Amino acid sequence: MNAPTEPHRFTLEPFEARRFANLCGQFDEHLRLIEQRLGLEIRNRGNQFELLGDARHTRSAERLLRRLYKETHGVDLTPDLVHLFLQESGMEELEDPSAPPSVSLRTRKGTIRPRGANQQKYVKAILDNDINFGIGPAGTGKTYLAVACAVDALEREQVRRILLVRPAVEAGEKLGFLPGDLAQKIDPYLRPLYDALYEMLGFEQVAKLIEKQVIEIAPLAYMRGRTLNNSFIILDESQNTTLEQMKMFLTRIGFGSTAVITGDITQVDLPRGTKSGLAHVMEVLKDIPGISFTRFQPKDVVRHPLVQRIVEAYERFEERQPTRPRDENGRHHDA
Repeated sequence: MNAPTEPHRFTLEPFEARRFANLCGQFDEHLRLIEQRLGLEIRNRGNQFELLGDARHTRSAERLLRRLYKETHGVDLTPDLVHLFLQESGMEELEDPSAPPSVSLRTRKGTIRPRGANQQKYVKAILDNDINFGIGPAGTGKTYLAVACAVDALEREQVRRILLVRPAVEAGEKLGFLPGDLAQKIDPYLRPLYDALYEMLGFEQVAKLIEKQVIEIAPLAYMRGRTLNNSFIILDESQNTTLEQMKMFLTRIGFGSTAVITGDITQVDLPRGTKSGLAHVMEVLKDIPGISFTRFQPKDVVRHPLVQRIVEAYERFEERQPTRPRDENGRHHDA
């Protein structure tokens, strides 16, 4: 018979009843979520804990619980927030106490901390390189963190302006059939960028900076013929650029500027037969010094837990379709 596993014991100090109730959640739902995710059993009497399970996982759970307990200073924990901390911690990161210290970004509305090893790597790459690519599925924080880096750089006066750019490629709608002038037509496609800015700077400040042209939000076509110095430039949804558009964008970047190009090569809306500029540039620039590539996976999704499962389910389904031909962007199509 196998000897029983020795419980891993620790105490959370200082004990404060309100903070401790916040940590555990209603009917201990936060503890049950951690148990389910890390495959262990959590027992506690007050602030004294016993963890039963694999030794690596119990050590990881202790570090996570201590971190969550610190967060209870002024933060109301919810199951969604605990899920995000579990995502942020990632088993491989939790089990490595020697992992490098995390980075954080300051904005007018508060501090933003990248969640998980890949987001940390992404932000550090943006801070260290002039041109950066963030590639992966929806919900991994590619665009949000790029905007946070831009706001942080603007607040610290490292750049003079922020440019947020998207190609005007529609999924299912033609711009010509939408009401309004060009600015009104393009606004819906730029909405995620606006939303991130409002969250980080506030509505009034964003409006003021846009009026002063410190923040510019524009379709990709507006970049042609310009040289962008001392700017933080984000090209979002870059999987919908053509080869020529991607080259044009990258050659706009001037002195003192940082560029972040984000996209998901599984979500190309270009006409069939048109190769994605993002898919192409990943091959062309992969070995160029000063250019970083961060690839996100379904496990990096930091939205609702179901989003991660949906992304993984689509990937599994696609993998089961080996006989269907693919176009040059990797999309399946019928022969």
